[in-house]
Amino acid sequence: MAKRRKVSNPLALAVMAELTAEPMHPYEMGRRLKEHGKDRNIKYNRSSLYMVVEQLRKAGFVAEQETVRDTQRPERTVYALTPEGKAELDDWMREWIAEPQVEYPAFGVALCLLVVVPTAEAVDLLGRRLAALDARIDETRGQLHKAAGMAVHPMFVIEDEYELALLRAERSFTENLIAQLGDPEFNRTLQDFMRSLE
Repeated sequence: MAKRRKVSNPLALAVMAELTAEPMHPYEMGRRLKEHGKDRNIKYNRSSLYMVVEQLRKAGFVAEQETVRDTQRPERTVYALTPEGKAELDDWMREWIAEPQVEYPAFGVALCLLVVVPTAEAVDLLGRRLAALDARIDETRGQLHKAAGMAVHPMFVIEDEYELALLRAERSFTENLIAQLGDPEFNRTLQDFMRSLE
């Protein structure tokens, strides 16, 4: 079971991880997250980043280290990870790596309600999903190929490997579901079951 955390936004985890490298201001954190491609896995915008940094500060996980004044830019506060923040980062990472978390992906929600869509339309929509999955699989393979060509260590693109595995599994599942929905016997038993609920 997931622990209750003072700050539970995944962006907070990413901020603390970035601060293990060195103290920095939120603008720099955002730049590095984008530069390292972490923005593909963690949704955020500038205001949410500043909000999370403030939540981490209030929780005692980061602390203001200094304020940098530059005539070209507005004043910027540099934050450092506290020992409490490092302990929280380590504990949170260990939990998320070792323990599967309950997640609520949109496709899972759509699948649990799929019976409200006419079968022929569901097959058509799932076919469109297959095409979209193929495009994402190709894009992810391309990113991995590019990283390999640049001699990027696999550990720095591990999330892309994970995404590719999930996309392939979802593609296989979707293809099988389309075949099931196209099976007349499956549809007959589904219709019989639906009538029994009336």
